[in-house]
Parts: sequence; structure tokens; C-alpha cells
Amino acid sequence: MKAIILAAGYATRLYPVTKHYPKPLLKIGGKTMMDFITDEINTIPEVDKIYVVTNNRFYSYFESWHNTLNDNNKKKVVVLNDGTDANGVRLGAIGDILFTINQCKIDDDLVIIAGDNYFTYPLKEYYDFFKEKNSDCCCAMEIDDINRLRQLGIAELDENNKLLGMEEKPENPKSNKGVYATYFYTKDTVKLFDKYISEGNPPDAPGNFLSWLYKIKDVYTWIMTGDCYDIGTCSEYLKIRKQFAK
Repeated sequence: MKAIILAAGYATRLYPVTKHYPKPLLKIGGKTMMDFITDEINTIPEVDKIYVVTNNRFYSYFESWHNTLNDNNKKKVVVLNDGTDANGVRLGAIGDILFTINQCKIDDDLVIIAGDNYFTYPLKEYYDFFKEKNSDCCCAMEIDDINRLRQLGIAELDENNKLLGMEEKPENPKSNKGVYATYFYTKDTVKLFDKYISEGNPPDAPGNFLSWLYKIKDVYTWIMTGDCYDIGTCSEYLKIRKQFAK
């Protein structure tokens, strides 16, 4: 299995904090979000490579971060530069996934994680669900706050947690299942990213691929046992830093 961490965004909503510094390298409780994510990925023994895809503006920061890793992680983690320099010419999350698949010739099961998500659930539990279902998987959290739900993709599920419907940031959510950007995909599905892009589908938010995929393949949803935070604004970042200071 391979892992892709998406770290090529420009985080414009978090300016001025991220104008000259990448959001995934911001710290919470003394550790960068990248460190939290790689530590969780390393609980899955089957993952033998972790690809971090970033942009040209922030590439040197991730190279410096890579140099702080221990020898085992240095060999396991590969930092990629997608060549973009500005938000207006970014490849988009799905474009970066396809870039990484092609650049690294990935032909394996794949876990994809947004580098700006801070989560407290055990990734290994989610992986075990993926292996049990032997099918593509997304993860969701049961949320009571309707304003929070309006900022997420909303999943409609059957009694076996099979994905039946997916709607991005609806004004009136049809369920309380908010989907976050961590996905497990089978080897066969990895080949479909090229098909998705070649059909002219939007290359940005990774949830768009999921919305396309569940209509042609079974996708199951793991209900997370912890919490997940998409850090979008300075106030949210400061709140989470305070909450997880220890």
C-alpha cells in the first residue's frame, strides 16, 4: 500500500499565517500536522511509501521538514513538487493525486489524506474497516452542529454503511454524516483517477472524485471513533492549538 498526503494548497483563508508558510507544517501541541499524519500512517505496516505532494512555493519547507525525520522515515517519505507557484494555477487536489500516481507509477492500494486535517481517531481502525469491506472507503463523523455540516460533504448511507448519496456543502444537509478528506482506495480504483480527469470533471476538492466514484463502484463509510478538524481560519487554528496544547 502507498500513501499520498495532499500538501499543495495555498491556504488563502488562513492568511497572513500561511502566506509564506505551508499550513500542514503549522504546529499543534508542539508537533506539526505532518508529523501527526505520518505517525498515524506508520501504524499501518502495509504502507511502504508515503508521498507528500506540495507546490513550488513551499517545496523547500517540506524538504527541510523531511530532513528532520529519522532515517527510516527519510527513506519511506518522498516529497514531490507539482511545479505550481500560485493559487490561481494550482492543479487541485485530484490533479495532484493524478500527478503523484503518474510521477511515482503507483499501482497499489492507496490511502489519501489531506495534509491540513488534524484528527484524533486511530487510522489503523479505519484501515481495518477497509480490509474488512475489501472495497473503497471514505470516513465520516456524526455531527449535530448544522453550521459545521454545511461546510462538509454529507453522506447518505444504507444499513451497511454503503454510500448511497453525497452532497458537497449543502444548505439543508440530508444526514448528520460529515465526510472528511481521508480515503482508502483499492488498486483498481487508482486507475480511475485518469478516467475522471480525462472526462473533464473538476480537479479540485477530493470529495468530487468520491461523488463520481460511488455511482460506478461500491463505496463504504467508516464512522470515525474520534474527531477531525479541517483548519480553515486563523481563529479555528488558535482554538485547536489551545484545545490540544498538551
